[in-house]
Amino acid sequence: MKKLFSILAITAMVFAGTSNVKATAAQSLSSSLPSLSAMTTVTLVQEEATSEEASKGFHQELKQRFIEGGPGFMGIVLLCLILGLAIAIERIIYLNLSTTNTSKLASSVEDALKSGGIEAAKEVCRNTKGPVASIYYQGLDRADESIDAAEKAVVSYGGVQMGQLEKNVSWISLFIALAPMLGFMGTVIGMIQAFDKIQAAGDMNPSLVAGGIKVALLTTVFGLIVAIILQIFYNYIVAKIDSIVNNMEDASITLIDMLVDYKNKK
Repeated sequence: MKKLFSILAITAMVFAGTSNVKATAAQSLSSSLPSLSAMTTVTLVQEEATSEEASKGFHQELKQRFIEGGPGFMGIVLLCLILGLAIAIERIIYLNLSTTNTSKLASSVEDALKSGGIEAAKEVCRNTKGPVASIYYQGLDRADESIDAAEKAVVSYGGVQMGQLEKNVSWISLFIALAPMLGFMGTVIGMIQAFDKIQAAGDMNPSLVAGGIKVALLTTVFGLIVAIILQIFYNYIVAKIDSIVNNMEDASITLIDMLVDYKNKK
């Protein structure tokens, strides 16, 4: 009996010790959780702040530098960029809409000439958009008079279509030249103001003029950036115009050859 009570007492002591250890471990774990949670939260906040600075760093820096440049010349440079991009985008859309498959058009006009004559070929040109179709129409409209009259009509209307393609392109070149010139002017004026501060203070203190010189140079930087952006669009537009003009010239020669064959067979 005593042995039974001894075994029960030892078992009770073991269970009591185990429960105390578990309670202590649970208490220490629960006390450490807030600190771990706080550390995790701080780490996450720091990582989010770092990622946000990395993603918005360039835009914020650009915005800050633009504001530092001053509203005077920087506003004019920004206006040059907006107007230049507006004209460039309008020209790109117009030129893309003016691009046609000249080989397909020439084949359709030739088939119409063989099957239905001049009027059928003119109807094909009326249903096709683009400067090449317009040139074809003008040449076919004068085909009844003579080949020379048709050729003159094609050449004359080709010049008109070239003028339409090159419309407002000169404004882009103006903004390309104007943006850096305004930037240089802002820089010169800023340097003059910096020297005025030196003269007024009577002392060559670098901190007195460093801010003014930095602001003055910012106008040149932004003017050059605007000129580079617009120059890329300008070169693309000029290349597109040259491609369309070459297609117009080839199509004009093809049309005259088709009219000569049509007249001879007629």
